Amino acid sequence: MPRRAYKKTTTHPDPVYDSFEVSKLINYIMYDGKKSVARAIVYEVLERLKEIEADPTRALTRAIANVTPTMEVRPRRLGGASYMVPTEVRKDRKLFLALNWIVEGARARSNKEYHTFTDKLVAELKDAINSVGSAYNKKLSVEKQAEQNKAFAHLKW
Repeated sequence: MPRRAYKKTTTHPDPVYDSFEVSKLINYIMYDGKKSVARAIVYEVLERLKEIEADPTRALTRAIANVTPTMEVRPRRLGGASYMVPTEVRKDRKLFLALNWIVEGARARSNKEYHTFTDKLVAELKDAINSVGSAYNKKLSVEKQAEQNKAFAHLKW
């Protein structure tokens, strides 16, 4: 139980595409409070995604849907032992995990093949749309771990 009440801050849709997901992606890419740099990167990425699909926000939504996990494991303490209990992922956490895995996958790509972060992010989003890449593999590993621990599903409360 938190000591004081927590008021969740709301994120407004971005002004260009009027999309909540684009605004969240900008916030996850932002580094050291440089939102204008992150905004320029994301808008450049979305312009490049127009090659795949006429509506880049639809392509982004498809990439997020392919990377979004349905189940994850959470630790529960019971009698001195810690059990990994599979639980369903909340809606807001699904978006957080998917976008975070896409950004992490883009940052982890090598600089030899891709020269700028924009190139890396475009490649990671294309891989996510095609259900390949590190973000998609992360989703599969999380869901596999939840499947392996389904024997402890009765410990959910």
